[in-house]
Amino acid sequence: MADDPSELNGPTAGIVELPHRLFWQPDRHVNLDQPGVLAWMHETVLTEAVRIDELRSWLHGPTLTRLWSTLYLPRGVRRAWEERHRVLRVQDIAA
Repeated sequence: MADDPSELNGPTAGIVELPHRLFWQPDRHVNLDQPGVLAWMHETVLTEAVRIDELRSWLHGPTLTRLWSTLYLPRGVRRAWEERHRVLRVQDIAA
């Protein structure tokens, strides 16, 4: 898990190709400009990533914070991130 959301510098627009380890489809290209795809990518990475470099490469801190309360995540993932990053917990409560 990232120590600080500001170290997450992933893409927020355009067409990207997710690594096979994160997205197990033959065509792993996704268009982040399509509605809902950016949030879906954050959900996928939060659920599938096991290495810090995957989080840093594919998540974007400000976007994660903005979308947090709307992301569909397993309870354990949500709880772990909220325990570590107060800004996410506060936003979730305020939403």
